[in-house]
Amino acid sequence: QVQLVESGGGSVEAGGSLRLSCAASGDLKSRKSMAWFRQAPGKEREGVAVILTGSRGTRYADSVKGRFSISVDNAKNTLYLQMNSLKPEDTGMYYCAADDFPINVRTGTNIAGNALDTWGQGTQVTVSA
Repeated sequence: QVQLVESGGGSVEAGGSLRLSCAASGDLKSRKSMAWFRQAPGKEREGVAVILTGSRGTRYADSVKGRFSISVDNAKNTLYLQMNSLKPEDTGMYYCAADDFPINVRTGTNIAGNALDTWGQGTQVTVSA
C-alpha cells in the first residue's frame, strides 16, 4: 500500500508561487493516476489537477488552468504541483491522492465511480490579498 506525505505549503502574497510535493512510500508506477485536491474552510473538496503516471497526460480544473502545473518524478516517487500567480481563492488544505484507475478531477472519484483509495494528510496553503 502506497503512503503519501505532502509538503511545501505555506503563506504567500497574491501573485506569488509555491511548489507542493507529495512523497510516496512505494512505487508510483504501480498507481495508474495521481491528483491534487483542495478544500477551503466551509467548502467542499474540489479537484485541482490529475496526472496519469505512465503517459503523463494531465487534466486541470478550469480555475487553475494556465497557473498550476502537475508533474510526477517516478525515479523519486514524488508528485508535484507548481502553483503560480496565486490568488486568495486558492487558499485551502491541499491533498494528494492516488488510485489504480484514472482519476476524474471533476468528481473526485476514479473513472469507475469509486472513492480514491490513497490520500495524504494535507498541506496548508494561504494566499493573502
